Amino acid sequence: MKKPSFHREDGFFYINKEELMDQVQIFDTTLRDGEQSPGASMDVEQKFEIALQLEHLGVDVIEAGFPVSSPEQFRACRLIADRVKDSTIAALTRSHEKDIDAAADALVNAAHPRIHTFISTSPVHMQYKLKKTPEEVLEMTRFAVRYARNKAAEVEFSPEDATRTDIDFLCQVLDVAIQEGATILNIPDTVGYTIPGEYANLITTIRERVPNIDKAIISVHCHDDLGLAVANTVSALNAGARQAEVTINGIGERAGNASLEEVVMALKVRKDAFNLDTRIDTKQLYPTSRMVSTMIGFPIPRNKAVVGENAFAHESGIHQHGMLSHRETYEIMTPESVGREATRIVLGRHSGMHGFRKRLAELGMVIEESEIKKAYEAFLKIADRKKEVYDEDLYTILSEQFGSTADSLVLEYVNFQSGNTSIPTATVRIRDHEEVYEEAATGDGPVDAVFRAIERALGSDATLVEYNVQAVTPGKQAIGETSVVIEVDGKRTTGRGSSTDILEASAKAYVNALSRHRLLKEVTHP
Repeated sequence: MKKPSFHREDGFFYINKEELMDQVQIFDTTLRDGEQSPGASMDVEQKFEIALQLEHLGVDVIEAGFPVSSPEQFRACRLIADRVKDSTIAALTRSHEKDIDAAADALVNAAHPRIHTFISTSPVHMQYKLKKTPEEVLEMTRFAVRYARNKAAEVEFSPEDATRTDIDFLCQVLDVAIQEGATILNIPDTVGYTIPGEYANLITTIRERVPNIDKAIISVHCHDDLGLAVANTVSALNAGARQAEVTINGIGERAGNASLEEVVMALKVRKDAFNLDTRIDTKQLYPTSRMVSTMIGFPIPRNKAVVGENAFAHESGIHQHGMLSHRETYEIMTPESVGREATRIVLGRHSGMHGFRKRLAELGMVIEESEIKKAYEAFLKIADRKKEVYDEDLYTILSEQFGSTADSLVLEYVNFQSGNTSIPTATVRIRDHEEVYEEAATGDGPVDAVFRAIERALGSDATLVEYNVQAVTPGKQAIGETSVVIEVDGKRTTGRGSSTDILEASAKAYVNALSRHRLLKEVTHP
């Protein structure tokens, strides 16, 4: 879907609104408001990398930062404006000349620059923060928008704390902003105070009472203090707003902002209710979410809508049966539509025979129908003791039923040489029943070295997928537990090892994973 075009009128550029009747612009403020979330700060290179992904995602507007606030913020905005050309690049300013000058300088090479200026308009903000009268705020609005309009072809204006602003004064401020050339009017719920019906009514009132409102796009920016940011956003869009200001994973000040992925998928899945569309490539939602999460170190909650680990996972036996019969019984969108892998059937105490049987088949475990009930009963005993039953547990169940559970590989000896002036080296001795294998290898570190030595000793071509370490007892002499996930021939296997020496625990875990892989082959290929 193409970006909207503009026409010139009275010396100003206006969006051709007929092209937006059924389209919502997505304004992403992850790099500005999202970064204001405590602990979520990013360096210049990280912000640039995320901006490139946002452009790839199809975001219409990227708010790159608040240039006047610091040299690093300015540098990030300038870099993004210089290099990102498919999205409009916005920079935030207060209603001060120096802020607007800094934004204009940062955006000087942008293909599509936008200055986003704001001023507080609620009684509590004007009295206690600005210490200004309503008349003074009106004049500051007039100056800021006019000054910004002389610096950039496109100006967005935000009356901060709009949802707690007197409606008559709000309409007056917005009228002044339009008169001075603002073509986007943002109505922010700055403190997450409003509720959906109330917010929709506010948008409707603005559309009815503000003169020349047809010359501007109404935008909405919602915070999640009451957990209503997404609901408020879509209700405002349904009432006629045509730009949604959002962040990846909903990060932002305090409880965060409306989540981009949730707003976009709400519009897509319920197109029958909204008749609205976006330019977003929804298959990039999950990769973008993971990228931001990894970059700032904020884990995605497992139950997060659209991108959480459990969003397309089913444990309940009733749900699993329904899903296996027909996907739409319990899923309103496909995982592939948001860039996820296929639906995951999670085995646990609530799982039924249908889910159990399907997972065995997926793993290539074919057993006689007469034996399936016995295997399922063994599965339920494990499920009662664990939150989730993993594939390796299934291998163990079947091997107990049809073969030996003993690890075929045993780590008998491991030695390390490492230091800041030496090449990390590991030596291992592994027993495979009557056979003994010894090998040594170097690596980027002692863990890498021991994994290479084990692979060399056993002639393995395993790929390490995950490596995790945690202490399972307190104190300096804590026992460390290491878990690894390896992949061989397209099949993944988990191994675990524990020791007061974390390097030894790592070696044990890798050998254990390879031993489990052998068990897998025995079970799936009897």
